Amino acid sequence: MISKDSTKKILVKLKIMAESVSSSSTRKLVRIDISSDNLCPWCYVGKINLDKAIAASKHQFDFEIHWHPYFLEPCAPKEGVNKRDFYRKKFGSRYEQIIRHTTEAYKSLGLNYNMDGLTGNTVDSHRLIYFAGKQGLDKQHDLVEELFCGYMTQGKYIGDWEFLLECAKKVGVEGAAEFLQDPNNGLKEVNDDFEKYSAHLGGVPYYVINGKHKFSGGLPPEGFLRAFEGASK
Repeated sequence: MISKDSTKKILVKLKIMAESVSSSSTRKLVRIDISSDNLCPWCYVGKINLDKAIAASKHQFDFEIHWHPYFLEPCAPKEGVNKRDFYRKKFGSRYEQIIRHTTEAYKSLGLNYNMDGLTGNTVDSHRLIYFAGKQGLDKQHDLVEELFCGYMTQGKYIGDWEFLLECAKKVGVEGAAEFLQDPNNGLKEVNDDFEKYSAHLGGVPYYVINGKHKFSGGLPPEGFLRAFEGASK
């Protein structure tokens, strides 16, 4: 686990980098479109690093973050299946290596990657993310954090309505229970969003910054800062 001193040094370094990007006193708008699935452990790693970069450069940029759906397991059942069994079957002989690599990456961030519990279909979680966005992009961003944290580190099931509603309540999303109750609520919007932003992708996370800088996969905080600089010119 990263020590408090190490974390503090990283944040100081990021702030210095951000301050050196531009001497302008006027904050520029940076729009970030993120294609992601709530089952994707590397999407959470990317969000953590993105949030560090944002925290280090808020004096310079205003951020507008939009989360878009992707479906890593579109045929997974809504009722959920054992997470370990599902990924053992999916990855075969590579399972142990993949889980070990992911676990190490999470430890480097001070987190415990949890393979307990169930995995399954993410349609309802994406519907809820869409609904949160209608109430504010900050709420949407905070909801994504709660969903990732619960599923990745606490063994929560991403298709469990009790978990989804718990996350919605934590970030102040109102009317979530009524919205989820009708399976058609938000479904067209989620599918349309997927077709517009994510259908062409081969994997996630995928980022588009100010509509012109596009990249996928893991990126350290320093990489995001350089992307902010390039996209804001």
